[in-house]
Amino acid sequence: MTKTYDEINCKIKNGNCVVVNAEEMIKIVEDMGITAAAEEIDIVTTGTFGPMCSSGAFLNFGHSDPPIKFEHLWLNDVHAYHGNAAVDCYIGVTRMADKRPFEYGGGNVIEEFVSGKPIRLRGTSNTTDCYPLGEIDTYITLDDLNQAILCNPRNASQRYICATNSTDKTIYTYMGKLLPNYGNAHFSGSGSLNPLCNDPDYETIGMGTRIFLGGGIGYVIGEGTQHNPSQRFGSLFVKGDLKQMSSEYLKGVNYEQYGTSMFVGLGIPIPILNENLAAKTAIKDENIMTEVVDYGIPRRERPILRKTNYKELKSGIISLNGKKIKCSSLSSLFHARKIANELKKWIEEGIFFLNPPAEQITKNTTFKPMKQSSQLKFVKELKKEAVICYDDCDIKVVAQKIIKKNCNHIIITDHQNNLEGIVTSFDITKAIAEEKTELKEIITKKVITTSDNEPIEIAARKMKSNDISALPVISDTNKVIGIITAEELM
Repeated sequence: MTKTYDEINCKIKNGNCVVVNAEEMIKIVEDMGITAAAEEIDIVTTGTFGPMCSSGAFLNFGHSDPPIKFEHLWLNDVHAYHGNAAVDCYIGVTRMADKRPFEYGGGNVIEEFVSGKPIRLRGTSNTTDCYPLGEIDTYITLDDLNQAILCNPRNASQRYICATNSTDKTIYTYMGKLLPNYGNAHFSGSGSLNPLCNDPDYETIGMGTRIFLGGGIGYVIGEGTQHNPSQRFGSLFVKGDLKQMSSEYLKGVNYEQYGTSMFVGLGIPIPILNENLAAKTAIKDENIMTEVVDYGIPRRERPILRKTNYKELKSGIISLNGKKIKCSSLSSLFHARKIANELKKWIEEGIFFLNPPAEQITKNTTFKPMKQSSQLKFVKELKKEAVICYDDCDIKVVAQKIIKKNCNHIIITDHQNNLEGIVTSFDITKAIAEEKTELKEIITKKVITTSDNEPIEIAARKMKSNDISALPVISDTNKVIGIITAEELM
């Protein structure tokens, strides 16, 4: 059984096209079987709504009188990129405001543009004979612009990992705020509603595919940046007219101690051209696999703790080493469903037609990490063996170890090698001067630590900012595995 785009578009025009969303398709295939479902269903709609950091907009302001050629410009104090023609710019959603970083950024500007709010445009110029104006300060709205093109080099990611944190401190990431000691976990993506999960072989999604984007109509330009379909991390490069869009489907977002981004609503119709597509669009959350990854390790290749799937992730709880961990989504499943249903409505009403891709998206890309001309060093390369005393030791024993080992730092642990504190040679000197006899009277319990996989630049920064000269190196389970001092760093 095969269908064509022309046949399906004819059905849309005549008002008898059968459209369902991806969640509905699962039940239809279960009830009717693949062959009958392929004959009955013409289009399956998909949707996703979540943070898409590789997003932004090209804007054209028109010419001032006298004309200006921007060298620098700001939109509500967010520095935009000027390196186009005289009065064109690109504003990225992760660019933070100069005066309110982490609270306001490019994503917020785009949302406010779409909401109809006036935006302050401030610009400076080096001036030329044909562009003599030196600076401008004005207010504009979306209607004042000639063109406003949402242009997102990496959107609609096929899947995301689930992030958690093994360390004993809270960390702030693009996957949200991750609590210590596996206190929570975060994931993103809409699972069975996700466009690229429903057409993983790019049979219908390619250059020129018409899509739902931000509440308006957009198009796929090609493969997205970091497109890695062999590892099920496909992505799309998309664009659309910002003037058609809605702030309901473009939302600026601000991550605590990380930065700014924007939630983007995106949906793609999958025409059921054959039985293979009927089968693929019936994919279930339990069949979309991903990994739970430890973001406490600051490396490109973070440890994979276990495999999981979107059914478990969407349940709100994952299991890790026998521990139940609360798991939250950075995406909105509510909005993903709303997008799939809105797109379904457009097709049923005959206002959205399909177009075949002008060019297929490749599935054979080679994903490359950044080439680094100099090798980055990590703590594990410079750490040395720690000199350790137990927390029930006498001060005299600690002093003798300092002399015997010719060191300035003694790490204090319990008998299971768990970190309890640190004592320096200065602490011992001060104890003698003040006639203190108990180790607990001089031990520093609030200890700044490091780990094997921390870059030495970060370790050096910790020492400088805390005015200390050594960091105990600890494992994920708070066991002391070494020490790094200012001498090693020097």
